Amino acid sequence: MLRIKKLDIFILKSFLMLFIGTFFICLFIFMMQFLWRYVDELVGKGLEMSVLAQFFFYSALTLIPLSLPLAILLAALMTFGNFGERYELLSMKAAGIPLLRIIRPLVIFCTFLCCTSFYFQNVIAPKAQVKLLTLLVSMKQTSPELDIPEGVFYDEIEGYNIYVKQKDRETGMLKDVLIYNFSDGFENAHIIWASEGKMEMTADKQHLYLHLFNGEQFENLKSQTISSNNVPYRRETFREKHTIIEFDGGFNMVDGSFLSDRSDSKNMVEISHSIDSLNHRADSLGRTMYNEIKSSTYRKIELSKADSVKMAETSSRINIDSLFNSYTLAEKDKTLGSAADRTESLASEWNMKSYQTTDADNNIRKHEADWHKKITLSLSCLIFFFIGAPLGAIIRKGGLGMPVVVSVLIFVIYYIIDSGATRVAKSGEMNMILGVWMSSIVLAPIGAFFTYKSNNDSVVFNAEIYINFFRMLLGLRPSRHVFRKEVIIDDPDYRRIESDLNELCYACSAYDSRHKLASAPNYIRIFTNNGHDDIIAGISAKMELLIEELSNSKDSVLLGYLNKYPILSTKAHKSPFDNRWLNLLAGVIVPVGIFFYFRIWRFSLRLDKDLKNIIKTSRDIQQRINNESFII
Repeated sequence: MLRIKKLDIFILKSFLMLFIGTFFICLFIFMMQFLWRYVDELVGKGLEMSVLAQFFFYSALTLIPLSLPLAILLAALMTFGNFGERYELLSMKAAGIPLLRIIRPLVIFCTFLCCTSFYFQNVIAPKAQVKLLTLLVSMKQTSPELDIPEGVFYDEIEGYNIYVKQKDRETGMLKDVLIYNFSDGFENAHIIWASEGKMEMTADKQHLYLHLFNGEQFENLKSQTISSNNVPYRRETFREKHTIIEFDGGFNMVDGSFLSDRSDSKNMVEISHSIDSLNHRADSLGRTMYNEIKSSTYRKIELSKADSVKMAETSSRINIDSLFNSYTLAEKDKTLGSAADRTESLASEWNMKSYQTTDADNNIRKHEADWHKKITLSLSCLIFFFIGAPLGAIIRKGGLGMPVVVSVLIFVIYYIIDSGATRVAKSGEMNMILGVWMSSIVLAPIGAFFTYKSNNDSVVFNAEIYINFFRMLLGLRPSRHVFRKEVIIDDPDYRRIESDLNELCYACSAYDSRHKLASAPNYIRIFTNNGHDDIIAGISAKMELLIEELSNSKDSVLLGYLNKYPILSTKAHKSPFDNRWLNLLAGVIVPVGIFFYFRIWRFSLRLDKDLKNIIKTSRDIQQRINNESFII
């Protein structure tokens, strides 16, 4: 019998509350970004609320699969960041519950979200995409709402240009109205001027009704047959004139059947059938073009060759170059021009035919990309969870600060990789599967790495670890900082320390003389000896104990001497790796071996200077201790 534990309910409840909020926030952001792209088709069209509601509804359905991964990433980061910040995650791990067991209910839930995302992309999104594109095309064809501005020519009504100098917002009267009617052509324009006027839309929103007062009308009477420069025209003065202009101000839904060939309007089964049909059509087209080229172009070439052969035979095997050189300049120019025209004609014919095959190949690749995209976008929900959950457990920061920054950064990286690789794959310059799956290939190992590190409580974002790594790689090392303590419990035993300093100096001198650090090391010994240098490790440990004890001193001069002690690197002057086979491999590869050889030699020289520095500093400390002015 399935039993849901209270811990699972607590984790699911904590995640769901954040997921619902982040999902609607992400969906709103993507909808605003989508709306910004098509704001020109919406503003000023006088669209009804029902049309706008359909637009937002269908756009939300198409954007749900894209919003789910970001919402999961952000919710996982915030959930486990809150757990870490409130020490709830620490309590769970202290009770013996590993991270993989903690996230198990959320993995099941995110798997369900993956299936939901796939269902939306494969079943609901294609239908919503057709509806949305139909709405957008209908909006583009809808005439703008009639709002004639002051002081400029208004040309949104087809065939007309209208100028209004001033408008009375309260009465709706227009002052100084000028109308250019180009419906009969530019040369036969009708011009109407009126001191006042008023416009209104008919009830069917198909016509514009104009009431004009105290004006004049000018009409060009020049016909098609008149060729004289004097053009007659008719002038009419009126006190009141009424005219009707055709103006479709309503919203008419277009037929969206032409969108059925788009790849984003099909499910995976339909895309597979379309790919088979497109491949068959492309193969048939290619074979047809090949036969046409073979029967036309190559035949012309063969005929030209045959004519050349016959010409050569009739000319007693005269060389073609010699024959061409015997032509006059006019004959040469004519021959070369004829050959260039024929070549350009053939190239133009082949280019025109190649457009058909290029379009077919692009259409096939687009269908293949959309087929794979339905899987990768669904799988990204699970990948983002395995990035967000362990990352939140590592960062241990809840709220909307750090999680939002990290999630946006990760999603931007995902989007750049996904869009860039998919675009290259659609162009045919990359394998389609590799291009569309590139984002998953890159992010899945990152999620596995974070999950492994978080499950083992490994430190990932400790800056000191990376600083020390690069210091070791570049041969840098930190400085020693010893300060005077405010509270000292035990004073140093200076008499014993003096003898310990003698032993430390002797050990350093013996090691330096025995190993001859200043001379070049043996290449073979470096890459065949993978043992540790216990003597240097002992010298370093003894020196650190003396520094720790002497740091309890109240003498500032003595504390200054302690800062001169170097921080010894106990392994850098030996073999590059602890593993024997890695050492042998590094030594066999000549460039790598030479690099490590000179690096180890440099550290060996540094160790020689460090040992001499230890001896000198130790003698200075002994002299300071034995100084009569130093109070023990």
